[in-house]
Parts: sequence; C-alpha cells; structure tokens
Amino acid sequence: MRNPNNRLARTIARTALILTSATAVAFSLTACGGTGSDSADGKTVTVYSADGVGEWYKTQFAKFKDQTGISVNLVEAGSAEVVNRVDKEQSNAQADVIVTLPPFMQKADKQGLLQSSGVDFGAVAAADKDAKGNWVTLAGNYLCFIANPSVDATKLTWDDMLKPEYKSKLQYSTPGQAGDGTAVLILLQSLYGKQGALDYLTKLQANNVGPSSSTGKLQAKVDKGEIVIANGDIQMNLANIKEKGSKFSVFFPAGNDGKQSTVALPYLMGLAKGAPHSDAGKKLMTFLLSAEAQKTLPESMAVPARTDLAGAPAAAGSVSPAALIKNVEIVHPDWNKVLDELDADVAAYNKATGS
Repeated sequence: MRNPNNRLARTIARTALILTSATAVAFSLTACGGTGSDSADGKTVTVYSADGVGEWYKTQFAKFKDQTGISVNLVEAGSAEVVNRVDKEQSNAQADVIVTLPPFMQKADKQGLLQSSGVDFGAVAAADKDAKGNWVTLAGNYLCFIANPSVDATKLTWDDMLKPEYKSKLQYSTPGQAGDGTAVLILLQSLYGKQGALDYLTKLQANNVGPSSSTGKLQAKVDKGEIVIANGDIQMNLANIKEKGSKFSVFFPAGNDGKQSTVALPYLMGLAKGAPHSDAGKKLMTFLLSAEAQKTLPESMAVPARTDLAGAPAAAGSVSPAALIKNVEIVHPDWNKVLDELDADVAAYNKATGS
C-alpha cells in the first residue's frame, strides 16, 4: 500500500506548480502591456527628451495629469541618443513625443521618425516650425559656456582656453552626439571656417578631459571643481543655478576682436511616427504650447516659443536669457544644411582630434 503522506506531498507539489505557472503567465501579460491598463486606454504618454528642462517638465506634466488624467513617462538623454533610440525602436515604438535640439530633430524628420501631429502651431513664428507640421519650437535657448568660481570668465577668449593652465580642466560635449557639443563645432565654423574650426579644436584637445555624450552631466563637474570650464546652454545652466544653487558662472568666449557670439539652439518638439498613444501625445503637445504652459518658461530660464509671449520677463530675482545675450551676436544656422554636412563634419572632427 502506498504511503498516503507521499500522495499528499505530490498533490501539494502539483498545486504549487500550477499556481506558480499561473502567476508567471499573469506577470508576463502585465509586463508586455508596459503600463498595463493605462496603455490600453491612453492614460499614459511617453516623452523622449534631450535633458535640460526636467524641472519645468515636472511641474507641467503634473498640471497636465490634473487636467486630463493622463500620466507622462519621461526619458531623458543626449540629443542624438534621443533620435537614435526612437530609430532603434521602430519595430516596437515606445515614444509618443520627441523633444530634442537641432539638427537632430531635422535628422529625425529626414529619417521618417516623425509624423504630422495636426496640433495648432499658429502661435509660433513660421521660422520656428516645420512647414509640413512635423515639428515646432517648444522653447528658445542658446549655446553658452560655464566656469567654476575659481576662473574669472568675464574676459575669457577662445584663445585663452588653449592655455596650458587648463590642461585636463576643460571639457565639452561631443559634436555629433550632444546638441550643445554640435553647436560648439557650428559656432567655431562660423567664426573660423570649417578648417579653422578643426585646427582650433585640435589644439583644444590638449586640454580636453575627453568625450561626453551629455552636456548636462558637465554641470556638476564644473560646480565641484573637477573641471573648471565646460560648454552648456543658457536655459539648462541658469535653471541649474536657480534650482540647485550651483556656483558656476555663464559666459560666452570672445574672439580676437573682443566680440562674443552664440548659436540659437531651441528645444524642438514633434510627434513620433508609430506613437503608441498618439492622441495623448497630441493633447500633451497642445498643452505644452498653450499660453498657460509657455508663460511659465521664463521661470525655468527658457524663452517662450509663442509670439504673443515674446519679451516675457524673467522670474523674480533671476537673470533672463534675453539680458544675457543682449550684446552677444547670435548665429542662426541653416539646420538642414548643417544636417546634410554633419556626417562629414563629425568624421573630420574625429580624425582631427583623434576622438
């Protein structure tokens, strides 16, 4: 006669196996859904964005959820990485809304990674949006540099940054990977020509710590004194000073003629091709372009894209971007031309600097 205890043990084991399998199936189904029921009913929207306006996003996304019930998932990365990630995920699209800097938004458009949203861009000037309706300026911004308090940056020139005293104390984000880094190359091209820009950056490489795909990560390094000079952009750097109490200063290197210059470097926004929650994405884009949301951009040190909010004052006690660039020459590149020549320019840069 069989031992009844053995029979009981086998029954318990089979029951446990069934329960474990059922649990695994249930988890698998939930995981495939990504956000569960939210994915199915459009209660979630995913934004892939270049870093820099995170704090503004936090406030605006909370207001958007209060008004619509739709939550926002934010994924931040370098400007090029945002587009590369969307491209890699085309067989299983994850992003709904893309925000990145030029020329990477133009690259996304050229690669067919955007779609016309149908969102009303009427409040934004024609020069600040795509004629096909594939992207629009979300916020105005400009290239700049930052310096640790140990450096008097008020009179720093491009040539000064080549001095041996800055060896291993200077870093800029990598052209072709970061929007701000690409802007450094473009600005130098406008000042010295293409070969002159390469000649300068080859010399600067003696002081450069190394590549960086993200400009935002350089802020903490300058603030702590790990390096003393880095590139950045006005919005990100001023917001960091305001929100985190960073002590670095913002400056624009001068040329031999004493003139300072910068590149207009706006945040651009578009609806991703194959967006899994396109309706929610369109609602978010409409909200972020609304006067309600745009009028708060100066509090985050960015320039509203809406023409009816031009000249909006800075937040109390803050320096406005407009005030910083008052006597700075602004370069407005032809971003489509920049994009057409970008691969060759980056290849030439890598060869010249040994990157």
